[in-house]
Order: sequence, then structure tokens, then C-alpha cells
Amino acid sequence: MKVVILAGGQGTRIAESGDPRPKPMVEIGGQPILWHIMKYYSHYGLNDFIICCGYMGYMIKEYFSNYYLHRSDITFDFSQDNKMTVHSNIAEPWKVTLVDTGQNTMTGGRIKRVEKYVNGETFMMTYGDGVSDVNLNDLLEQHRNNNKTITITAVQPGGRYGLIDFDDRGEVRGFREKAVEDGGWINAGFMVMEPKIFDYLTDDTCTLEFKPFEQLSNENNMQAYRHYGYWQAMDTQRDRGFLEQRLEENDAPWKVWD
Repeated sequence: MKVVILAGGQGTRIAESGDPRPKPMVEIGGQPILWHIMKYYSHYGLNDFIICCGYMGYMIKEYFSNYYLHRSDITFDFSQDNKMTVHSNIAEPWKVTLVDTGQNTMTGGRIKRVEKYVNGETFMMTYGDGVSDVNLNDLLEQHRNNNKTITITAVQPGGRYGLIDFDDRGEVRGFREKAVEDGGWINAGFMVMEPKIFDYLTDDTCTLEFKPFEQLSNENNMQAYRHYGYWQAMDTQRDRGFLEQRLEENDAPWKVWD
């Protein structure tokens, strides 16, 4: 199963602190948060990634083009015709497709642009700036059991995000704008989508979380998977600090690899 990751946004609140990198390339624990997300999916045997690039996408392409060198111990012997010896390396079982989805394309438009790489299959999708310990096997099982076009992971982090309304069976009934803290649920990413989702996506101006989500919820064609565990988005340097602290204290719930 393929995993689509949205990695095209600028991350203006991170950039305001002087970090010009695209947000998915901002490091926590010495590795881009994008790497952490991919390692988490890989733990569940999901190793075929489609990365939706945009703002400074060349940085993401260069990172993966040199990934083997970045993760290896190497000796360069310039006295022997620039001989290079690789002593040890850490290889990932990954297939990574990097797609330029436009500088200013919205979330739905980015997904629309990678339709041909999905090959008409069920796929997973998430944002390139959040980590979690969501059980991906349980998420996929719920999706398959409920015959919806999309299943989203819902969490309860507090009151600075837009809220989801759904009934006791998990069927999404609508969305609300940001509200005072009331224990509401939000979309945390970590979604499963059927290829029918592309019928709801139009062009580069399409924002997944607005009209497509609203239409799907009105059709009772969305499911919410309730996650009560850990989730953290990296919107600001303060959020980055929280994630760094969890890693330093060896208390990072998303770090399920050795």
C-alpha cells in the first residue's frame, strides 16, 4: 500500500523564527520530521512513499538523492584516484517517489496531482509535520470494515484547531471552525483513502479539508478513527522544542524503531 505525504507547505510560523527550510525538513533529534513519519509507517510494513513537494522541494529531493551517503560511514582516499570506501551503511526498504505538486497548490490539489502514481489503489495519506503513535493496522481495519471513501484519524488536543462532528458509529456529520476549548475532536492526518477521493478533487485551488471533506461528510461517506494516544503537530518552534524534549528524555511514543 502506498503512503502519500503532503510536504509542500512553507511552514510560515517555523520560517518566522529564521528557519527557511520547508517544514517537513526541519529536524528533530537530528533527522527531518518527514524521516520520523516515514520510519513510523515503515514499522508497519508500509514502505512505498509518494512525497508531494512544493516550497523548496529541491531540498527534499537532494536529501533523498544523497540519503545513502548521509547514512553511511565512508572513507575518501584522494591519493588513489578519489577512491571511496563504504564501511557500513543503513539502508531503508523504501521506494520514494518525489513529485513537484506546485509552489502554491492547496492540499487537495497536491493529492490530485499524484493520482497517476497511486494507480487506482487504496492508499494512506498524512501531513508532513505531525507524529503520533496511532495503530495503523487498526486504522486500516476500521476503514475496510466500514466501506467509506475516506477514514480520518481524530484526536482531542485542545481548542486551537477546527473541529469534527461525528455520531456514535463514527460517521462524520460536519465540521466546525476553531472554537473555545471544549474537548472537540480534530483531524490529525493519518488517513486511509479510496481512489474515489479523486472524484472530489478539482484543481490546484482545491483544499482537501473544505469542500471535499464537507461533501463527503454530507454523503455519510467519511469515517473517523478515534485515537486516544499521542499526537503532536510541529507548527512552531515551541512545538519543535516539545518533540526534541520527548526524544531527549527517551519518551517519544512515535519512535517505535530501534
